[in-house]
Amino acid sequence: MTGHVHDHEQQTAGLPWATILTALVLLSVAVGYVLLAARARRSNPHAGWSRWRTGFFLTGTALLALALLPPLATAAHDSFLGHMLQHLLIGMYAPLALMLGAPLTLLLRTLPVRRARRLTAVLRSRPAHLIANPVTALVLSVGTLPVLYFTGLYNASTGSEGLHWLIHLHFLLSGCLFVWVIAGPDPAPARPRVPVRLVVLGVAIAAHALISQAMYAGYFIDIHAPVAQVQAGAEAMYYGGDIAELLLAVALVATWRPARRIAAPPAGRRVPSAP
Repeated sequence: MTGHVHDHEQQTAGLPWATILTALVLLSVAVGYVLLAARARRSNPHAGWSRWRTGFFLTGTALLALALLPPLATAAHDSFLGHMLQHLLIGMYAPLALMLGAPLTLLLRTLPVRRARRLTAVLRSRPAHLIANPVTALVLSVGTLPVLYFTGLYNASTGSEGLHWLIHLHFLLSGCLFVWVIAGPDPAPARPRVPVRLVVLGVAIAAHALISQAMYAGYFIDIHAPVAQVQAGAEAMYYGGDIAELLLAVALVATWRPARRIAAPPAGRRVPSAP
């Protein structure tokens, strides 16, 4: 316990600089998006840019600020429940809002033609096809949770600020990747049909439930925290994860456009040819 307190004091000593830098980065990202959205509206007044998308993206940056700045950032060092709330915001809720803002589409609309073509080429490349596969996204987002909580990696992160921020970055990027390939409005390479993505989302929901239940019961976990805190964190993961995945499912179903079948003409009836 003494070592944990010492580690916390070391992290808190560097918190003001980390807080300032984090706030500046998030503010820069939000302002940059707003400026690009304004440029998209000026360059094509008829198509414009949805204020809903802008609102979603700004909501995502606000959720990141809530997670990465005090008081929640400080609470995450003091309790496992605080860590779990931070994890849910960074890895699930903020990515959902950010990707519903369609940042890739905004970039494609506002970049110079040559750079937009380069970005399109990257999206069509073989590595992009591999990374943007729903199974890959599932493994990177949900499959790494046992590594964090069942191997002692979480305990190591409480004593290393660098590792702590690397885990945050992983949560954010893997969460954005999962939302992008499952329900994002941005173009994605070889995105499978909606039923396939619903199955992947169902696997993610089941995996989250199993991990949180094992955490609550104390099976397999390696977390140096009081039992009450671990159980509170497990409950937050269970219910908070369900809500986030329900919202993701709603976003996915909202993009579903069933293929329309053209009825064949009756037998013996000729289809008039075009003049």
